[in-house]
Amino acid sequence: MSKSIIHTDRAPKAIGTYSQAVKVGDTVYLSGQIPLDPATMTLVEGGMDVQIRRVFDNLSAVAEAAGGSLQDIVKLNIFLTDLAHFPLVNEIMAGYFAEPYPARAAIGVASLPRGAGVEMDGVMVLAG
Repeated sequence: MSKSIIHTDRAPKAIGTYSQAVKVGDTVYLSGQIPLDPATMTLVEGGMDVQIRRVFDNLSAVAEAAGGSLQDIVKLNIFLTDLAHFPLVNEIMAGYFAEPYPARAAIGVASLPRGAGVEMDGVMVLAG
């Protein structure tokens, strides 16, 4: 099975040795996104709600570049430096996803790249 590297300028470019996403067959593995502005490659300014929205927007841009959308995500991993923000993630996520929701994990971590408060990655399956 061949693999394709997914890239879009609508999401932050990779800041390390990875691709924004890799497509193998009808499965797309989305790399972790932090709340970087794709134009400036700096963290967005504002509260945690702004960071969470930017991460969903970044994931959405990569999903679209791969030929899908957030609705095609079957597994979402959420990393938070403060799990007290998890209810806010749920609230905002409801504006980006519709039922049936993806499988999900939420993990509390000590730190994230560039001092971000949130990072998310996922697995997407495209319709045949």
